Amino acid sequence: MTYCVGVLVRDGLAMLADTRTNAGVDNISSYRKLRVFGGDGERLIIVASAGSLSTTQCALELACTGICARDTQVTESILTAPSIHRAAYLLGEAVRRTREDMERLKARDVDFDATLLVGGSVRGEATRLFLVYGAGNFIECDEDTPYFQIGETKYGKPILDRALTFSTGLEEALKIALISFSSTMRSNLAVGLPIDLVTAQPGACAAELFHRIEKDEPYFRELNDRWSDALRAAQASIPPPPYR
Repeated sequence: MTYCVGVLVRDGLAMLADTRTNAGVDNISSYRKLRVFGGDGERLIIVASAGSLSTTQCALELACTGICARDTQVTESILTAPSIHRAAYLLGEAVRRTREDMERLKARDVDFDATLLVGGSVRGEATRLFLVYGAGNFIECDEDTPYFQIGETKYGKPILDRALTFSTGLEEALKIALISFSSTMRSNLAVGLPIDLVTAQPGACAAELFHRIEKDEPYFRELNDRWSDALRAAQASIPPPPYR
């Protein structure tokens, strides 16, 4: 299990992913699920992944080295894609192709599904954010719901729905996303630190911030404590039900 969030607000883009992987209670490890391609001033493609690590690794390798696109029958790469939309399309093609190649694993009851968040900008275009499904199709984030989640989504969704809007500042949006991680980690031990995060300004082709939150980082520990205290204070301030 994993948890990844992508937030696209007027002030920019933030993408976050945990690093915990497990194959049982006695086999827990960390693996980077947030990757940045480009970041060189020409293109910034940020990819967060949830699901099968083998599918993700194969799909990313295929999308970087080149894949024959169905619509053009031309071999293309996300490293040369002319837009972030095209990069999302190619990543979807790569995931679909990889899943098809792994169909034989169904007989062994192996889960090889994977989903991706893809965000960024190519050559100064407007920053965009996409959710790529395992079948290869994808949808785009918009102003009405300025975020996407993949993985263990249910625990972090309420704070995003209540607190986040397209006009929320980027720093505040990042804080809200971290609170959603706090809530998720509190309720599901399969999501855990470290957390990788990237932010970018609108239309930027280089990341503004690339940071890893390690265990016992003071700010994240304080965020956890303050959020718990605030929830308890809010609960205590509400009058009891008048039902008797």
